[in-house]
Amino acid sequence: MGETMQAPSAAAEHARRHWLVDFSVRMIRTKPLGTVCGILLLLLMAVSIFAEVLAPYQYDLIRLQDILQAPSAKHILGTDHVGRDLLSRIIHGARISLLVGFSATFINLLVALLVGGTTGFLGGKLDLAVQRFVDAWIAFPGLLLLLTIMSVVGQGLLQIIVVLGVTGGIAGSRVVRSAVVAIKENDYFLAARAVGTPTSQILIRHVLPNIAAPLIIIFSINIGGVIMAEASLSFLGFGLPPSVPSWGGMLSREGRKFMEGAPWLALYPGLCLTIVVFSLNMFGDAMRDLLDPRLKGGQGSYGTAKVKHKRGFLARLLNPFNG
Repeated sequence: MGETMQAPSAAAEHARRHWLVDFSVRMIRTKPLGTVCGILLLLLMAVSIFAEVLAPYQYDLIRLQDILQAPSAKHILGTDHVGRDLLSRIIHGARISLLVGFSATFINLLVALLVGGTTGFLGGKLDLAVQRFVDAWIAFPGLLLLLTIMSVVGQGLLQIIVVLGVTGGIAGSRVVRSAVVAIKENDYFLAARAVGTPTSQILIRHVLPNIAAPLIIIFSINIGGVIMAEASLSFLGFGLPPSVPSWGGMLSREGRKFMEGAPWLALYPGLCLTIVVFSLNMFGDAMRDLLDPRLKGGQGSYGTAKVKHKRGFLARLLNPFNG
């Protein structure tokens, strides 16, 4: 009897140990576009981490003899109006964009979980009051709201991270709240409450795996949205200070001012923004399709392959009692 009990347990432990390999294979086979975008994002993260090593010049090095030089062997992407190497500034700008994107989106996710998860799980008058506040918040024009808040708190890296994180999290809480409310109506949730399962176990076993898809959507899409918002604020002069090499700032200052005579100053930062936001959206879409327990193996927007699994991948991963 002991050997019979140990065999399934050993098989389950072996399966959990190799979940990353299984997930990677499924990602490559069923989501080729998402895989390519994920690789691009990994390369961008590596570039941002080793910016000092990869950048050919200091991003703030002024060389007046090289003002507005076109792309060449010496300056691959050209120089700006004070002779700074554009490639070096774009490499360091990638670090700033990813730092703002990931940090603000992490705050975004925490706020959405706190507000949406709490109100959706508890319900009642608290849910009604908070949702009316969220409705009013969403109805206010987003860019105007950001401009108003940034004009009060001032420019700075920390300020823009906190402002973008909190404002986006309040809006994203509706998605989390809707997912939690939908889960509360399912039979397995009601059965778990009926037998007296602790709230913590209900959240881990039933709620978290089934709201993973909205969370992934919020995180992946909002990273691109946050990067674009930072670029927009910097473009309008309310984002990061001029000393910080952000892509939005490059577009706003030298890119806009010298667009006719030196189009590369706007072309390359804009191209980087486009590639990063597109890659984040496609990678997040692929992750959602693979991790959502309700999709039964990940047949999603890319359409063709179907991998047969009894339960969603993330549900098995988060629940150690699933064999």
